[in-house]
Amino acid sequence: MRAHRPFLGYGLGLRPEYYDIIVETNPAVDWFEIISENYMVDGGKPLHFLDRVREHYPIVMHGVSLSIGSTDPLDFAYLKRLKALIERIEPAWISDHFCWTGHGGHNSHDLLPLPLTEEAVRHVAARVQQVQEFLGRQILLENASTYVSFTHSEMNEWEFVREVCERADCLLLLDVNNVYVSARNHGFDTLQYLDGLPGERIRQCHLAGHSDYGDYVIDTHDHPVASPVWALYAEALKRFGPVSSMIERDDRFPPFAELMAELTQMRGIAREVCGEYEAK
Repeated sequence: MRAHRPFLGYGLGLRPEYYDIIVETNPAVDWFEIISENYMVDGGKPLHFLDRVREHYPIVMHGVSLSIGSTDPLDFAYLKRLKALIERIEPAWISDHFCWTGHGGHNSHDLLPLPLTEEAVRHVAARVQQVQEFLGRQILLENASTYVSFTHSEMNEWEFVREVCERADCLLLLDVNNVYVSARNHGFDTLQYLDGLPGERIRQCHLAGHSDYGDYVIDTHDHPVASPVWALYAEALKRFGPVSSMIERDDRFPPFAELMAELTQMRGIAREVCGEYEAK
C-alpha cells in the first residue's frame, strides 16, 4: 500500500570509521542513522562528531537494547538516557527491533527471536505503548533476521508484525535484507511477506550485506548489498512507494567511496521504480 509519509531521501549509517571524511567533505548523503546506544554518553568523541554531522544532515536514531519482547520489566533508566539523547539531537524518528535481548538483567548482546503467538502480540504491543507514552512519540520497530523458530508459533512473521503495529499504533522499519535472510533460513516467500505488511506504517528501509553459507544465511553487515536484496528492494518500492532508505555497514569497512557507490545504486533503483522524488 502506497502511503504519504515523511521522506528524507537516501542515507548511511554514521560509523566512527568514517567520521573524518564525512565532516571534512560533507558528502552527498541525504541523512545519517546512528546506533543510539553509542551516543547515550555525557561527552567524548562520538558526541563531538555527532554534533558536527547534525549541523548539516538530518539524523535518525536506531537502538539495539530496548528489548521490547522481554519479560523483564522495561528499563526506565535506559529509556531516560534515550529520551535525553532524543531531546539533544531532535532526530527525525527513532527505532529499535522486534526482539528480546536479555533476561533476568543479563544482556545477550543479540537480537533474539520472538514466539509468534497472540500472547506475544499482546505483550509486545502493551510494552510499545508504554515506551511511546514515556517518550512522547511513536517509535519504529524493525523486523529482525531470525535463524530458529518456535514450534508453538500461531502465525507467520508478517502477521505478527502487522498485529503489533496496529494494536500499539507504532511504525515499521522494513529491513529488506532481513526479509531475504529469514526467508532463506525458514523457506517462506519474500513477496508474500511484503504483501502482508502494513505498508501505510512503513517509515524507513534498511539494506545491508549478509554472509551466505548455502544452507543458511547470516545478517552480518560486512558485505555489499547482494543482488537478490536489491531486487527485493525494488519490489518493496513497487508496493509501498518512496521510503527513506539507507545502507548499513558494521564490519569489514570498505573505502567510503564504495558506500557512496551503493548509495547511488539505491537512488537509481528508487528513481526507476518511483520516478523522481525529492526529500522533504
